[in-house]
Amino acid sequence: MKNTDIVYPEDRDIPPAVTIAMQLAHAILQVFVQLEQTLRQLTPHQYTAPSHTLFNASIGQHVRHIIELFQCLELGYVAGVVNYEKRKRDMAIETDPMLAIQLLQTIGANLQRPDKNLSLEADYDQQSGNMVVVQSNYYREIMYNLEHTIHHMALIRVGVRELTSITLPADFGVASSTIKHRQLCAQ
Repeated sequence: MKNTDIVYPEDRDIPPAVTIAMQLAHAILQVFVQLEQTLRQLTPHQYTAPSHTLFNASIGQHVRHIIELFQCLELGYVAGVVNYEKRKRDMAIETDPMLAIQLLQTIGANLQRPDKNLSLEADYDQQSGNMVVVQSNYYREIMYNLEHTIHHMALIRVGVRELTSITLPADFGVASSTIKHRQLCAQ
């Protein structure tokens, strides 16, 4: 058994790829639940207000960014090519927390797909416009989006602290490896 083929006793008859998909979806759903619970506590003004600490970005802008990267992956899965730079930058997502919640739920319901190879493209040179294309796969991009979400949740945490009196869970915006390390150090 390889390290990537983690199988729990109740999952013995489930193929390893399915188990990996389930683990990734579960991890993302956990952070989405935290994010959704937070969004439900925010007023529309708190969701859209610029945070001075976040260089005048709003909580809603960070939430939109999270959602749109997942949407890019979803579109890219079908096409076989993912380009995170081709986000819509939809103002409705960054101004309507209920829409954001609906989109998080839709994304969460559609995460478990078979792994497949994908091309990841980006244009890092603003002068030439030459695309950089690297090979990736769906599971790798799901992992990237999970870490990216947690990173933006850490920023959202800063905005929530500045703009509201909401108390967030201690692990909101904290990577699972950091949580495990803290637990180990506390023993």
